[in-house]
Amino acid sequence: MPSNEVISTAGAPAAIGPYSQAVKVNGFVFTAGQIPLNPETGNLVAGGITEQTERVMKSLAAVLEAAGSSFANVVKSTCFLVNLDDFPAFNEVYAKSFGENPPARSTVQVAKLPRGSLVEVECVATY
Repeated sequence: MPSNEVISTAGAPAAIGPYSQAVKVNGFVFTAGQIPLNPETGNLVAGGITEQTERVMKSLAAVLEAAGSSFANVVKSTCFLVNLDDFPAFNEVYAKSFGENPPARSTVQVAKLPRGSLVEVECVATY
């Protein structure tokens, strides 16, 4: 039976509930959804969708790196937006992390996210 390895890094916000930042198992990394919290203060970053998405992607990069992976190894992401009108601005920031070979992705509008966040992103990657 495979053993799960819990991943934790100070480069991303500490979990605000009973979950891990990521788990590695069987060659895959499953990240928790990241919201735009400053990892040093635990507070929501100031600004709109652009600033919040930038923070989310920095946190995901830190979690993936701590797991021995990177955005180049992401095979699937799930993105949650409070307002799909933010989709173009979100996409502009998101695209910078993946370059020419982006992963498969689902993006959905949700009624509400933790801490009043505008965006949350989770990934599945190989390592």
